[in-house]
Amino acid sequence: MSAAGPRVVSFLNQKGGVGKTTSAVSVAHAWARSGRQVVGIDLDPQGHFAASLGLEGLDPGLDDVLFDGVPLAERLQSGRENLRLVPPGPRLPEVEQMSGGRERGWRLQQAIGGLEPFPDFVVVDCPPSSGLLAMNALLATDEIIMPVSCDYLALEGLAGLMRTLMRVERGLNIFTHKYVLVTRYNGQRRLPREVLGKLREYFPGQVLQTPIRDNVALAEAPGFGQTIFEYRPESNGAQDYIAVAGDIEAYRVLEPAAAE
Repeated sequence: MSAAGPRVVSFLNQKGGVGKTTSAVSVAHAWARSGRQVVGIDLDPQGHFAASLGLEGLDPGLDDVLFDGVPLAERLQSGRENLRLVPPGPRLPEVEQMSGGRERGWRLQQAIGGLEPFPDFVVVDCPPSSGLLAMNALLATDEIIMPVSCDYLALEGLAGLMRTLMRVERGLNIFTHKYVLVTRYNGQRRLPREVLGKLREYFPGQVLQTPIRDNVALAEAPGFGQTIFEYRPESNGAQDYIAVAGDIEAYRVLEPAAAE
């Protein structure tokens, strides 16, 4: 979006199990709890963002916006205080088969631009695919947050994702700021420390300052339709996501690690 519009932050990773949706929901709710006005967009047909807030992802939602041009405001649901959500809707998987290519790719950006008044933040939970849905996210977003767990396979996957994003951006003639969010971190173990060091070395100035510590409550909370702040407000997970929301808002990153 333009400088006059909301700040659009998209959470993206094609690898499952790295905490993508948990991170999107938790950061969105952290901002809402701090008094920011937030709109969440569930761009993943699985509907996990909506489910994590206890909402039904099959209600008409983003599919009507992308297919029929329904204003985004007409599909907003109340998620929490200061946090509204657009669920995916039952037809969202069919968007990938839509014709129109790049012209269709601008629909989400146009829909966000039609929100009145503008929220402070729009948080997008992206699909794992790289088709038209992902293109809509890329063309609408200001920043991409890529959650990555602390293992070497995830590190390799992140490098591939970064190359894919840069190639797509060149084709679309756009640029987005990209940040790495470290998840499932255990600083008492050697492997997570090594992976964090490699991330700082390979992606200098792009690793968010606060890693998300390994915390079972983060995996349990969605099953109750609650965020971590409702399920275990005193947990490490809640504390870490409050810090991460601040990191993203203030562009706080770790210093690059020196190459060995």
